[in-house]
Amino acid sequence: MAKRPVHPSKDIEAVVAYAESKGWTWSKVNGHAWGKFYCAHHDRDGCKLFVWSTPRSPQNHAKDLKRGIDHCAHQGGQHR
Repeated sequence: MAKRPVHPSKDIEAVVAYAESKGWTWSKVNGHAWGKFYCAHHDRDGCKLFVWSTPRSPQNHAKDLKRGIDHCAHQGGQHR
C-alpha cells in the first residue's frame, strides 16, 4: 500500500491522522478531492468521506470530517 501524502492544511492533516488512528483507510482519487477515507466496514454500507484539496474553509472542512468520523455507526458512534 502506498504511503499517503501529507495534506497541505494543518487542520485537515490533524483530522486525517485522527481518522487513521480510528482505523479509517485512505485512497487516492482523481479530480478535486485530495483523497477518500473508508471506515473499517469496507463494503457498500460502510462510511466514506471525501477530503478536499483546497476547501474554502479548511477549519470548517476539518470539523465536518471529524464529525463524520465520530458519527460512524460501524465504530460505536451514532449514525446520522
